[in-house]
Amino acid sequence: MRLTTKGRYAITALLDIALNQTIGPVPLKLLAKRQAISLTYLEQLFLRLRRFGIVYSKRGSKGGYLLSRDSQCISLLEILHATGELTEGTQCNDCRGSLYCLTHCLWGDLNKMMQSPLKGITLASLMDREDVKIVFQRLENECQ
Repeated sequence: MRLTTKGRYAITALLDIALNQTIGPVPLKLLAKRQAISLTYLEQLFLRLRRFGIVYSKRGSKGGYLLSRDSQCISLLEILHATGELTEGTQCNDCRGSLYCLTHCLWGDLNKMMQSPLKGITLASLMDREDVKIVFQRLENECQ
């Protein structure tokens, strides 16, 4: 399994929103500045995240994005599926049409095993990490 830029940015952006959830909606412009991610890129990314029901937007002068569910209910696996960037690390290239090769099932099992840990990691579990809290505080100070 390979984590792409889109997947990394989605996780980073959603973690930022989760950490700021108590303050209110997070504007993408602020998120782009704080995380050094292109605003245009974030806009495209958040269209997908909204379509998959991970975030919702509020309009107006104090508008922005919020998580649609509790951070404890949003796993990294779900985020990566929403971005369409969860790729299989091992793929079967020897199958012919509907005939499976000898190792076809092995590659499928390995991909499932690699994705399994991502189900157990939620935005809330990342928010609880001390290293995340330290970086979050530094970013908050830099943006003030």
